[in-house]
Amino acid sequence: MSHIPAPAAIGDKLAEVDTPALVLDLDAFDANLNAVHHHVLERAVRLRAHGKAHKCSAIGLRQVAAGAIGLCCQKVGEAEVFVQAGIGDVLVSNVIVGLPKARRLAALARTARVGVCVDSALQVEQIAQAAREHQVSVDVLIEIDVGMGRCGVLDEAEAQALATLIASHAPALKLRGLQAYHGRAQHMRTTAEQAVAIGKAAARAARMASALRDAGHRVEEITGGGTGTYPYEIASGVYTEVQPGSYVLMDGDYARNQPDPDSPSLAQALGLLCSVITVRDTHAVLDGGLKTFAVDSGLPQPQLRGWSTRGLSDEHMVIEPAGNAESLQVGQKIRVIPGHCDPTVNLHDWIVAVRGNRVEQVWPVDARGALF
Repeated sequence: MSHIPAPAAIGDKLAEVDTPALVLDLDAFDANLNAVHHHVLERAVRLRAHGKAHKCSAIGLRQVAAGAIGLCCQKVGEAEVFVQAGIGDVLVSNVIVGLPKARRLAALARTARVGVCVDSALQVEQIAQAAREHQVSVDVLIEIDVGMGRCGVLDEAEAQALATLIASHAPALKLRGLQAYHGRAQHMRTTAEQAVAIGKAAARAARMASALRDAGHRVEEITGGGTGTYPYEIASGVYTEVQPGSYVLMDGDYARNQPDPDSPSLAQALGLLCSVITVRDTHAVLDGGLKTFAVDSGLPQPQLRGWSTRGLSDEHMVIEPAGNAESLQVGQKIRVIPGHCDPTVNLHDWIVAVRGNRVEQVWPVDARGALF
């Protein structure tokens, strides 16, 4: 539990929420959750919700209750929070290096099904050592580079060598399959671009899986995909599991993507509630700045007729009017949409969940700052 006081209490009116505060529209959240889960599960593909988006075990538990097989996350620290909260199946969809991390991960396998990605022999050896020390079995997925230019093996020979090494460490390690995530494709603006990118990624994953199976290795799972592309991973027939995360929140960057007419339409559920602290003829100032919003995917935008964002400093957001701008008053509270939800959430200790004009829940962002 955070030592920072919550900005609201259950039952408060929206106007009573202290600012700046992360506010989640529960009607939009529920609609997004139900629509995506239905779309995925009716196509006989597993959904593993990505916890890096919300870093909040209360949301993760709701995703599992709605049919997610479990969560994935990017850090061992996030996995620790989710397992402690009672989520029994967690995948670290990232590679990890270092015995301290490997030992913490292995400790989680005492009470949960735990998986992790690898793309080098050192990672395999360290995870195997930790698993033996804790007398557990850890699932391992070989990460393949399907277009990210980041982590992942590059060819079938490299994947086969890792699979053979993993097999040599049984029962401490078990090869579950492949991680084939194409993050760049999530923010390609047109559906045509996304479909082409995921088609290539799926073909690469299929070749890798075939090579491993031909060499005698079991490939039970091929996982990847995200909010921007999960329908294409499903349609490929290659992926057994998809990993959308931002779908329950959404942000300004995803709003710039061309919608897929055959996939659920997603509403903007997450916003920042900010207060107007200064009003001038030429501009107004809100009480949220760079310590409130991530700006890697563009500046946050106020939900106000005729106003746009001029710029941010540490604790201030300056907005400016156009000709038809609605009038503002000091003390007025404004909803602002972040450009990128994931790193914005990581700046906050609490999510204020509202339905209509009332606070229904106040959830700690309990995996905030889980960076290692």
